[in-house]
Amino acid sequence: MISKISEVNYYIKTNKFKKIAIIAGKKSFNKINGKKIIKEIIHNTKTDDVKYFFKTNDFPEIKELKKLISFFENFQPNLILAIGGGSVIDYAKIANIKNISDNLVKKIHGKLQIGKKKIAKMVAIPTTAGSGAEVTSGAVIYINKIKYSIDNEIIIPDKFFLLPKIIMKNKKNLKASSGFDAISQSIESIISVKSNNTSLLFARKSLNISLKNYLSFLKNPNFYNSSNMSIAAMLAGKAINISKTTAPHAVSYPFTSHFNISHGHAVSLTLEKFLKFNYENQKKSITNFNLDKRYEILFKIFGVKNINELNFKIKDLKYQANLIDNFKKLKIDINRYYPRILREINVKRLKNNPIELNKSDIKFILLNNYSDE
Repeated sequence: MISKISEVNYYIKTNKFKKIAIIAGKKSFNKINGKKIIKEIIHNTKTDDVKYFFKTNDFPEIKELKKLISFFENFQPNLILAIGGGSVIDYAKIANIKNISDNLVKKIHGKLQIGKKKIAKMVAIPTTAGSGAEVTSGAVIYINKIKYSIDNEIIIPDKFFLLPKIIMKNKKNLKASSGFDAISQSIESIISVKSNNTSLLFARKSLNISLKNYLSFLKNPNFYNSSNMSIAAMLAGKAINISKTTAPHAVSYPFTSHFNISHGHAVSLTLEKFLKFNYENQKKSITNFNLDKRYEILFKIFGVKNINELNFKIKDLKYQANLIDNFKKLKIDINRYYPRILREINVKRLKNNPIELNKSDIKFILLNNYSDE
């Protein structure tokens, strides 16, 4: 599963790609010495035209997406190479849909179907170990700071390469946030109403790998733990591609769009709170599996005996990763902003939660330190 740059080069050579469009984030691209990597990727190939698009926004939003769509439509590449985190890969996945620009907003809202053809082959090279976007059929986009998503098999990248040396160079806070996203995705996948035996297999593998490598990856990154976190993120992506995520993800998006809290960090704000709520309301479970047994799986993976010990383990993990979950410390006046958060929750993700939630439940969870009771 772990790749070398020479393998990317071989893929381009054997497929004889002539025109390559590269999308990346400028800062992250410079940090990984992206131009040198691209030079190695296209070395001795017959590629004669390479063009770049650098995203500038922290999270994917429609204005920048329109620019990327126009870039692809004008250039007409036969390979799109997305080198970046989840936002970069999601941008490329959407913009690669043929004729997506026609009635774009209606397509994002799900009022019109997207096309069934791509502009070009797409290769994803993730520069973070977190989102698993390289293997998922979903892509996130924000319109007026509200999160929407496109879900369709057509947008899954044709190929992905995991290059651990790239993610080793990330700052600790980025690694902490993206790595926790993978952890949360696996946890949520295990109890999601859409979970099945295949997604459960991926989620368990991912979570076991993450918990053994996450903190060492943050504190003493090396090729071994970076490789393992890359694999864990990819496996988490495969898990949620089947099961989808649940309440912690559904509630996270307004925290990113309004308070500029990175995605994985935003998810961490409520993870154990919803875990406890779901556990204590198992009698109301809407799953077609035994929810209690799924929690037993989580207890075993984390090496704990009950929900309070599980939540303590998760809080300690966040503490060691310096992921602050106190709203006051994050300068978020939750009493003032919770109505906006409730309005902008992603309903699609909320429906995957094993217990049906209403707004009063979520308000209670947001306004009270529920996980510590």
